[in-house]
Amino acid sequence: MHPPYPPHPPYPPRHLRAKGRRRLLRLFAFTTVVFAPAGLSAQDGASVEALAPVLAAQDARQWNDAVLRRGVTFADTVVRSRTALAIGRIGDSQGLPLLIDLLDDPEANVRPSAAFAMGLLHDTNAVAPLITALTTAPGQDIVTTREIITALARIGGRNAAEFIADILAGRAAIFTPDTMLAVRHAVFESWRLGPDAPIKEIVPYVSDTSSDARWRAIYSVGRLSKAARPAGVSVTRALSDKMPLARSMAARTLTKTWIDYAGLDVTATADLLARDLGDDDPIVRTYALRALASLKVSQYTGKVIPLLSDPLPNVAVEAVATLGAFGGHKAAEALVQTLDTKKGFAMRREALLALARADPKALQAALPPFATANDWRDRAVAAEAAAIASPADGALPFLADNDPRVVAAALQAWNAYAPAEDTSIVAKARPFLQGNDFMVRAAAAQALLRAANPADVPALTVMYRQAQNDSTTDAAMAALDALLAISNGSGAGRATVQSDFIKAFPSQPNYQLRAWAEDNWPDVAAAWGPVSPINTGRTPQDYRDIVRRFVLPLSPDRLPHIFIEVDQKGTIEVELFASDAPLTVANYLRLIQGRFFDQKRFHRVVPNFAVMDGDPRGDGNGGPGYAIRDEINMNRYMAATIGMSLTGPDTGGSQWFINLSPQPHLDGTYTAFGRMVNGQGTLQRVVQGDVIRSIHQ
Repeated sequence: MHPPYPPHPPYPPRHLRAKGRRRLLRLFAFTTVVFAPAGLSAQDGASVEALAPVLAAQDARQWNDAVLRRGVTFADTVVRSRTALAIGRIGDSQGLPLLIDLLDDPEANVRPSAAFAMGLLHDTNAVAPLITALTTAPGQDIVTTREIITALARIGGRNAAEFIADILAGRAAIFTPDTMLAVRHAVFESWRLGPDAPIKEIVPYVSDTSSDARWRAIYSVGRLSKAARPAGVSVTRALSDKMPLARSMAARTLTKTWIDYAGLDVTATADLLARDLGDDDPIVRTYALRALASLKVSQYTGKVIPLLSDPLPNVAVEAVATLGAFGGHKAAEALVQTLDTKKGFAMRREALLALARADPKALQAALPPFATANDWRDRAVAAEAAAIASPADGALPFLADNDPRVVAAALQAWNAYAPAEDTSIVAKARPFLQGNDFMVRAAAAQALLRAANPADVPALTVMYRQAQNDSTTDAAMAALDALLAISNGSGAGRATVQSDFIKAFPSQPNYQLRAWAEDNWPDVAAAWGPVSPINTGRTPQDYRDIVRRFVLPLSPDRLPHIFIEVDQKGTIEVELFASDAPLTVANYLRLIQGRFFDQKRFHRVVPNFAVMDGDPRGDGNGGPGYAIRDEINMNRYMAATIGMSLTGPDTGGSQWFINLSPQPHLDGTYTAFGRMVNGQGTLQRVVQGDVIRSIHQ
C-alpha cells in the first residue's frame, strides 16, 4: 500500500489497496473452534439452521432462491435482517422484490438492512419504492430514513437526484421523526450523485447555522468539481469555522485542482491555509500542509519548517512531504537535517523522498548510506528516491539487490517515474519475468506494458503458468495486463496471444482471475466462465458454527474486544462488529489466534487517513495466502474504524487499516469490522514502521 495519497481518491482508493493487485484464493477449510452459548434454545437452533445457508450463499456469491426466500420470511428478525444484507452482498437483482417487501417489515432492525441492500444492488428499479417508503405515511424511523437516502444516492440517476434535491430544498414531504437529521444526511450523501448532484441545493448548507450541516456540506462540495465555483468563497471562510471538523474539511478541499475549478485567488487562499498551520487541531494542520503542498508555494517554507518538530509525529511527516513539494535551498537544508536516523524510519523515509523532489543534486550526496543500509526498507526507499531524482536510470543499480522486496521496489519506481516514451526499462525487466518472488515478476510484467511486444508472449505465458502456484494473484494479474495490451496492440499480437496463451488456458479455477477477465477481457471471460459461485472451502457446519458464535442475540462473541499492543507507543482497544461481519471477524480472530500479526510492522501510515497493517512481507504486498469475500455493512468510517484493505471487490485477506479521520468515501465499499474504543493517544502516535508487539483478546 504505497501509492501517493490523492485528495479525492477514486474507487478503490489507491492508498488502501494492498500494494499488490489481487490476493489468490487458496481452497481450504477454515478451522474455527467455537462453542454454542449455554442454554441455546430451540428457537435459536432454528435460526441457526435458517441463517447458516444464507451465510453460505452470500459467501459463495450465489443466488439460492429457496434459501433466501425462506430467510426474508423467517420469524426471527435477525434472520430477516441478515438475509437482506446477504441479498445486497450477492448483488443479484433477483432479490429486489424481496427487499422491497422488507421495507414494510414491522421490525425497525429489518427495514434499514433492506434499504441498505437495495443500494448495494445499484438497480434503478429500486428508486421508486425507496422514495415511496419515505413519502408515504406512517413513514420510516430515522435509521431507515438514513439508509434510504444513502441507497438513493448510491444508485443515482435523475429521479434519485431530483428527490434528494427536493429534500434539501424542503420541497419533499417526507415522513420521519427528525426531518433536519434527514436533510443533513442528504447533504452528506449528495456527492455520490456525481454529475447529477443538486449543486444549487447543496451549496447553501456550507454556511448553515448548524455546524453538523456545514462540515457535511463542505465534504460533499469538495468531491464535486462543478460545486467549486459557487461554493469556493464559503469554503475558504470555513477555514475559520468554530468547529474543528468543518475547518479540517475546508483545508482538505482546498487543493490546487479544486481552487482552480473555483477560480479562487491562489495567493489569498494560500495565506488562509498557512494561518491554519498553527491550528490547535492536528487534523487541520495536516490537511493545511497537504493543500499548501499541492499549491507548491515555497514562500511558506519558513512557516512549515517549525512543524518538523510537531508534537504529533504524523504532522511532522506531512511537513516533510510539504517541503519536498516546495523545493528550494532552504527546504533542502531542512530535509537533509531530518535524515538523521535518530528521527525514526517514517521521518527519514519521507525526508529522502522529499529531498529527491526538492533537490536531486542534494539527494546524490545523501543517498549512499541508505543504498547500502542493512535494513532492506532503507534500500527500497533509496531505490524510489533515486528513480524520482533520475527517472531514466536512477533505480537501475538496485536491480542487483539481494532482497527481492528492494528489486520489486526498484522496478516499480523506475516504471512509475520514467517518461512514458522511455522503453529502456523493458530490456532490463525481461530477465525478471521468471523468478521466485511474485512481486518482482509482477513489476517486470508491468514494465513490459511500455512495449506491448508480441515477442514477449511466450515468456509471459510461462510466467502466468508459474503464477498459478503463487500465494497471490499479483503476478498472474500483471501477466494478464501485459498480454491484453499485446492483444490489443496489433493483429499479429492478437494472433500470438490467441495461439500461445488463450488456447493454453481454456479455464481458470481462481475467482479473482475470472473477475479480472470479466472486467477487462471479454473473450477470455467467455471461456473462463462466471465469477460465481465461488468455492469457499467451508462446510455447512462451519457456517452454523459462525452463526452460533457471532450472529445471534445471545452469541458469545457478537462484540468481541481485541487489544493491539504497539511497541513503545501503548495499547489500542478495538470492539469488533462480529454480528455485522461474521466471516471477516472469524478470519481476523483466527489470524490473531495464530499470532499472525505479532511482531509485524505498520507497513503504511498516511497522515490523517489511516494506519495499515497485516502484511507479513512488510512492503504492502503480502497476505495470508487466501482471500475472503467482503461483508459491506451499515457501519460508517467516521473515526477510528477498522476495515479490510482491498485491491478490488472480494479480495481481502489479512491486511487491515484504522482510519484516522472521517473518510465517508470508504462507506459501502470496504468491510468495516470494528471500531477503536480506547487508545486514541496511541493511535495518533503510530507512524510507519512501528511494530505491533501483540494482538490478543
